[in-house]
Amino acid sequence: MTALIAAFLLSTNATPHELVASCRAMVPADVELSGRIILRSRKGIVKAEHSYELTRSNAVTRLSVDGRALQAPAGANGPILGTDVTWSDLTLDYLWWDDVSFDAEREGESVHGQKCAVVVLKKGGRRVRAWVDRKTGALMQAEEFDGERPLRRLWGTRIRKFGDRWMANAMEVETVGSGHRTKITVEEMK
Repeated sequence: MTALIAAFLLSTNATPHELVASCRAMVPADVELSGRIILRSRKGIVKAEHSYELTRSNAVTRLSVDGRALQAPAGANGPILGTDVTWSDLTLDYLWWDDVSFDAEREGESVHGQKCAVVVLKKGGRRVRAWVDRKTGALMQAEEFDGERPLRRLWGTRIRKFGDRWMANAMEVETVGSGHRTKITVEEMK
């Protein structure tokens, strides 16, 4: 019954903050993830592949790539090991930013056939546009901007059930105009 009420709320009159809160609720507060980061050319040729482990516990996130601990870069938007992936992509830190509003020009756009609300999240000089499925509250796609120009895009390509939680287990990240894109897989979640 609660899920039905939540779905109704999201599909009718949810505020931008409520929509983003629904996305945050799908991200485990304490979690251990492991998987692969695969950099590919536009033709799909693998250029680099890395294993990663991400641990979030008591609001502290730790990331290691190829067994080496990485620190969050200043601004969290620098690429990891020459890939398209940033700390923000792996942690979805923008879902916790306070400045949130609807993007009225894009309201009702669809991603993978799901009608979405589009919200803009801002912090300092950074701005991210996020597409949120109005039916489930799931984050479907995100773009980071420099002024009005998109810099990077992230979108889910597959979902999988880990225990009792459904989440994207394959995501694509593309730096606009780079000639390559990076796939993030989640192979294990505890």
